[in-house]
Amino acid sequence: MLTTIARIGQHVGQEVRLGCWLYNKRGSGKIQFLQLRDGSGFIQGVVVKAEVAEDVWERASKLTQESSLYITGVVRADDRAPSGFELNVTGVEIIQLAENYPISLKEHGVDFLMDHRHLWLRTPRQRAVMAIRSEVIRAVYEFFQQNGFYKVDPPILTPTSAEGTTNLFHTKYFDEDAYLSQSGQLYMEAAAMALGRVYSFGPTFRAEKSKTRRHLIEFWMIEPEMAFVDHEENLRIQEAFVSHIVQSVLKNCQMELKTLERDTTKLQNVTGPFPRISYDDAIKLLQEKGSEIKWGDDFGAPDETTIAEHFDKPVFITNYPTEIKAFYMKPDPNRPEVVLCADLIAPEGYGEIIGGSQRIDDPELLEKRFAEHELSEEAYRWYLDLRKYGTVPHSGFGLGLERTIAWICGLDHVRETIPFPRMLYRLYP
Repeated sequence: MLTTIARIGQHVGQEVRLGCWLYNKRGSGKIQFLQLRDGSGFIQGVVVKAEVAEDVWERASKLTQESSLYITGVVRADDRAPSGFELNVTGVEIIQLAENYPISLKEHGVDFLMDHRHLWLRTPRQRAVMAIRSEVIRAVYEFFQQNGFYKVDPPILTPTSAEGTTNLFHTKYFDEDAYLSQSGQLYMEAAAMALGRVYSFGPTFRAEKSKTRRHLIEFWMIEPEMAFVDHEENLRIQEAFVSHIVQSVLKNCQMELKTLERDTTKLQNVTGPFPRISYDDAIKLLQEKGSEIKWGDDFGAPDETTIAEHFDKPVFITNYPTEIKAFYMKPDPNRPEVVLCADLIAPEGYGEIIGGSQRIDDPELLEKRFAEHELSEEAYRWYLDLRKYGTVPHSGFGLGLERTIAWICGLDHVRETIPFPRMLYRLYP
């Protein structure tokens, strides 16, 4: 029967057939050890010369790295094997013998690997990252479905910026100017006024000339918006959301985390509630550490890392100055110089993974913000309509998928968290 490596444990003592590729091979004149992969996992196939037909032995001997084949064998349990199972090979059917595979089983430079990203994905480490990415995505959908959210898809082509910034990719929409979306948030607010609790999950684009280990030009965002939800409830939902994702990966990706040699004790602690520190106290903390940062400055990556080091789980930095945050964030009624917002900072130096806030629901205040930020009232008229026709308190947030995966996997750079990363100097393959 044709099966997969992921399901091999269901067939102990039985003969099975796998469609697979040869990852590596070693052996002597009497026995060959084939490291096989099929996308669902890795397993060792053992070919004993005295136990197989001569033509089977010869075909196994011909196999080269990344050759494709069908292999037949009897499954046996083996506690020493990473997967817990091995395959005693009885048959080999070659589909294609690969020649001169460019990625050998040795160290390669990052640029070389990125140029061969289409092949680099096949390695155990990259396969583990992609499997964890898939599990994170599954957990995202599961959380929102379990909590009464509707999925809504905002447009990728937009006439304006979501946050009034200039870091946008410009294109022509027939005779009009258009931009690749940097956020679906404004459209999700409209959807929340129709459906109550909604979320989007899709690609976003930032034309920032940044080369840091945290930045991609094209990345994926999860953006919920919720009617009748205030700042405090918004934070509680974020805690539950992030906890659900991390615990789902711990439960369902143990083999992949082991492949990555991830210290999972640091992830096991990721359950709500999360600690909080106000922007004011964060500034004081940094100043006590010798920083020259002043009230009103935004935090850089080193600042976020310093703050996170004081906590053993993700930490909310709350109530940033109004002047450095987006026009749509609601000021604190008791202290209008700060807004009802929070950034969630991941531990271990991974920085901000969520930005969120309560949104302005007062139409007059929103019009004032348009003027202060020099935004076109004509372009944003539809957004103001949301406050004119049945305005309610509402909140939302955005989680960056790739930064979250980098943190969960313990990776040095976000480029490994997406199948084909788009970075400042990387558009190939």
